[in-house]
Amino acid sequence: MDKYLIAIDLDGTLLYDFDSLDESVCLFMQKLQKLGHKIVIATGRPLRSSRFVYDRFLLDTPIINYNGGLITNPKDPSFPPLNFTIKKEYIIDIFENNVQYIRNAFSEIKDNIYLFREEHAIDPLLHVTRESEIFLGHLKDTLKEDPNGFIIIGKQGCGYAIEDYVNAKYQGKVLARVWDLKGEFDSIVEIFTPEFNKGKALEYVSRFLGFPKSRIMAIGDGHNDIDMFEKAAIGVAIKGSHPDLLKVATKILPFDSTENAVIRFLNDYFDVGETFQ
Repeated sequence: MDKYLIAIDLDGTLLYDFDSLDESVCLFMQKLQKLGHKIVIATGRPLRSSRFVYDRFLLDTPIINYNGGLITNPKDPSFPPLNFTIKKEYIIDIFENNVQYIRNAFSEIKDNIYLFREEHAIDPLLHVTRESEIFLGHLKDTLKEDPNGFIIIGKQGCGYAIEDYVNAKYQGKVLARVWDLKGEFDSIVEIFTPEFNKGKALEYVSRFLGFPKSRIMAIGDGHNDIDMFEKAAIGVAIKGSHPDLLKVATKILPFDSTENAVIRFLNDYFDVGETFQ
């Protein structure tokens, strides 16, 4: 069988919570690599909170973080990294002119976190590690460099008002995406630029590793995986994926992340011969 480059999203696809990763999944991914396939993590997470997956899978490939905003190879210092940022002036403007809609917000420059206010309820979103330094306060006072990303936790029902402001003010120079969530955090807004996305990142990595589109597979569940699917011959959406992703998927799985959807599919597709419950 041909050897594939397999790009896999983390949250909601491979992982069902912040850090649960069964050893059987790790052993399977190691076995898949021994068969000659290459695995690339493609996530919205920063490197600091996705490195544990990279290490436990024993990967040696580039890793895509911030939805394509940062591409590095922790095992290969000769790999030419890409690091896209958002102008801090844009971030500060969006924050200051929408503060009435904002419950909390944070921006990131690599491992450093610039947080509007301390709030334990959003700790899972911050991915704090020992390497993280947190700066509290209004971003106009704390943010001194262009960040890798910006996340707004809007007050309930206010996410689309923030998105409308970004679209009207920046006309495509800066983009906003409201996460498809329910409950308390129904208005999380991701601010990003058109310079980067998972699709462009996967294209960059695949050229570096020498894989044509015909031997690229992408697996995900979110709206931010659409661009990645467009750069792959096979786009695999797990059960419960975003409706827009389902429209472009070539394969829709009957399982979700709590049911080992990814490894069930890969095991069958590549005839690895493992048994999973």
